[in-house]
Amino acid sequence: MIGITHNLRCGDVTSSFLCCSRFNALRLILASPANSVYHGMMKKHLLLKKNEEKRLLGGHQWIFSNEIQSIHGDPEAGDIVELHRHDGKFLGIGAFHPHSLISFRLLSTEREEVSFEFFERRISRALELRKRLYPGSESFRLIHGEGDFLPGLIVDKYNEYISVQTLSFGMDRRQTLICDVIESLLHPKAIVERNESPLRELERLEARKGVLRGTLDHTIISENGVKFKIDLMAGQKTGVFLDQRDNRQSVRRYVREGRVLDCFCNEGGFSLNAAEGKALSVEGVDSSDNAIARANVNLTINQAANVSFSVGDVFKVLDTHVKAGKKYDAIILDPPSFTRSKKTIATALKGYKEINANALRLINPGGFLLTASCSHHVPEDVFFATIEQSARLAGRLVQLLESSGASPDHPVIPAMPETKYLKFGIFAVH
Repeated sequence: MIGITHNLRCGDVTSSFLCCSRFNALRLILASPANSVYHGMMKKHLLLKKNEEKRLLGGHQWIFSNEIQSIHGDPEAGDIVELHRHDGKFLGIGAFHPHSLISFRLLSTEREEVSFEFFERRISRALELRKRLYPGSESFRLIHGEGDFLPGLIVDKYNEYISVQTLSFGMDRRQTLICDVIESLLHPKAIVERNESPLRELERLEARKGVLRGTLDHTIISENGVKFKIDLMAGQKTGVFLDQRDNRQSVRRYVREGRVLDCFCNEGGFSLNAAEGKALSVEGVDSSDNAIARANVNLTINQAANVSFSVGDVFKVLDTHVKAGKKYDAIILDPPSFTRSKKTIATALKGYKEINANALRLINPGGFLLTASCSHHVPEDVFFATIEQSARLAGRLVQLLESSGASPDHPVIPAMPETKYLKFGIFAVH
């Protein structure tokens, strides 16, 4: 502004008055919130292309790189920036990444500092919700990324231990701050990071795993009366699959005095719940030696009768059982994701069709198929249509009795289909 006033100086009183008026007018223009030049000088911000804010205003939390018109202030990966509409109107603040397809992840629609107090408010709110969902429980997903309005952050609580994943550059840069907040609120014995997810590669983040704070030990959690020994450094995801918590309990009503086959059994969650439901016998199968070893530990802890676990390729096991004419009263299918991109959806659906058709061939009339998909690229209607197709292939009739998703400590944002990934259906088989 010094340079501007110097250039506008005039020699007499009248011209001086006119120059001052022009200066004031120019200052008002530059100071206008709608002026992107002003904001470019003053703040790191993104300017959207026209009409590209609609998805964000509808409740979504991401802005993709092809939706941005211009970048101001030279922000670096992980910086907090403002997001502006094409005409300069403020929309919110969030974490920026110049080299990711997801260039902006919304953190707030207000201008506020992303500080200790910011994370303390968000995490405290999430903790209060979990206490209402699972009163008396000390194990749950505490932060579910976008579902808890903290995109790219996963925090799981297993009794006195905390497991953290930072799946975005913005959250990874603030991992120390996040751990400070967690220590202040929960006073855990240890905090570990399980940052091995392939999603980090999309953010140009390296894989990491280790103890961040405290001293780590094994712990035993209780889930609806079933106990699981948790190894936070060796277990799946952040320690164990918490998202099927309520679905595991729901199997109990369908297995009483029945023969059950639990495919992709992992650490025995569905199998042990089937035993709790008074199943006559339960066979658990998984391709992972380590998962079966942990399942057998959980079997011992729970002293469950008539349950056995074995290592095997589920596709081959089902095919072999069909050829041998084996029969079950209930079969559980909880496979890993069959696709990580839209390009391989057709292959994934083929896999779902094969295992579900063979499972249906093995189920006695009047029995039940309990089947899941955690591939978020496969919508629920498409998945259930695939089950119907599998039934026709197997020459069976099915009735959908229950459908659900992840347990409520994995909240879904309706405007973000990406947050709804798990599909679980229970079918009567005729």
